[in-house]
Amino acid sequence: MNTNNVCAENIKVDPEISDEDREIFFKVVSTELADWQIQQIVTPSNIYPEQKQILAVHWHPEFVPMNLISQRIEAMFPGCKDEMLIPTQHNELMSYGRYTGVEVDCYASGFNQKVQLLLHFENEKIEKAHVLKSMLAHTFKYRSSQLFEFMDSITKPIEKRVHEAARKTGVDKNLVEMVRIYVTKIQTMLDENWSAISKASVKNKLLKNYFDAMRPKYGNTLINRAQAYLKAIKVQVKADFSLKFFYRATEIIEETHALGGCVVIPHPEEFWPILLAKYDVDGIEAWNPQSQRYTDFLISVINEQNLNRASGSKEVFIFMGDDCHMSEKSKPLSTQDPLKAAREIGLQPAWDDLNIRKKLIVAGIDRQSIIKEYKARLAG
Repeated sequence: MNTNNVCAENIKVDPEISDEDREIFFKVVSTELADWQIQQIVTPSNIYPEQKQILAVHWHPEFVPMNLISQRIEAMFPGCKDEMLIPTQHNELMSYGRYTGVEVDCYASGFNQKVQLLLHFENEKIEKAHVLKSMLAHTFKYRSSQLFEFMDSITKPIEKRVHEAARKTGVDKNLVEMVRIYVTKIQTMLDENWSAISKASVKNKLLKNYFDAMRPKYGNTLINRAQAYLKAIKVQVKADFSLKFFYRATEIIEETHALGGCVVIPHPEEFWPILLAKYDVDGIEAWNPQSQRYTDFLISVINEQNLNRASGSKEVFIFMGDDCHMSEKSKPLSTQDPLKAAREIGLQPAWDDLNIRKKLIVAGIDRQSIIKEYKARLAG
């Protein structure tokens, strides 16, 4: 089949699940790493021998083993003298070295929006964190249910969402039908193999990864159109996803501090009102690969708040979040998202940006000072 010029109107998809369909499915949901994937993970594209400190408190291991992540970090920063690395998997506690972290979805009732918070702990402080673990298990399960609503929107289908997505992306009824058939197959294979599938695979990007795996068969043009259509539906699902089953941000913060942990607001550019809510947090992420526009402004605001804080109140730390998703490193280079693939644990160019450094120097802040002071707070 010509992989560059396939048109949806020429495609007749058999609704029966074929051996090829199953092969793609199991490849997409697998968390086992082939030798070439391991080599790709442990071999960074660039090396930064001049960077002496690694501060990384917002990154996602996903299904990549920590020993492989450690090898990559050591290869990237051979001159490192001090480090603080805390993984923040979505709604799942994970540990690296002395520290445990998580990025949790929660509900900001004051402005009726889902937000995310980074929680950080010394390992021993979460050994008896039964309440927090229960809260995270509930959130993980509920957040994962979004995938099933996403698939149902396509296969039931929910006509309003389908028509709106088709209108916005300009796809025709043939491509809509093609996507429906394949998503139906994916649903069936999930049901048939549920007990054997890693729950790390049960997330929205399962559909994206499956369709990406069909690029050799259908070509980039058609799959890109299908992906645009899928994304348009996913946006609607996220917008309509009920917030009432998430825990409130204040509940998450209170439970974290009761355990001796710390809370950081990530990528606030996506959730501006969270900065006005005056939550009791320990830090704010002023830079993120997805949130760079207001870094200067955020640093100025945080510095001013720290200067004018009431006697006895704690300083709010400034963080830069690389937001690296390690599963991206395991994909074939041809299917990687270039922007996501460029993210690396501990690589935050904002620390070394000349304009930004001026504000950091005035405040007496650099990687080394944040590492020292944040370690002390987490130990307190």
